[in-house]
Amino acid sequence: MHWLSFRIDMYSEGMADLNEMILHLPLCPPHEKDAKMTQIREKTTNRYFPAFEKVLKSHGQHYLVGNRLSRADIHLVELIYYVEEIDPSLMANFPLLKALKTRISNLPPVKKFLQPGSQRKPPIDAKALEEARKIFKF
Repeated sequence: MHWLSFRIDMYSEGMADLNEMILHLPLCPPHEKDAKMTQIREKTTNRYFPAFEKVLKSHGQHYLVGNRLSRADIHLVELIYYVEEIDPSLMANFPLLKALKTRISNLPPVKKFLQPGSQRKPPIDAKALEEARKIFKF
């Protein structure tokens, strides 16, 4: 496998753990939410975001792998949006990740997707969660 493809896969898979934790947060029983949020904050600020910030800093390029947009960049920006939705302060110490988010968010197709009325779904709220519980019986 080409080393660029390997890095893209490695970074994308590395984001999956934190992404999954964030996506499951609304399904967490109320008595477990604080512990889950603490875990998400810790992994975001001490493990994942420092690692990706370091990658961007180490090669001085605009994207995670080389100087071309890849699915790893898209996954990372999606993850950044999720993190900001639950706690915007977690981005405070990551200027290169903020710059990556801005760069990608300004690409015409992404910018269009982020506009109100697009297919992008907002974070799940209590009402939507209750509807899902009824439909899927969980």
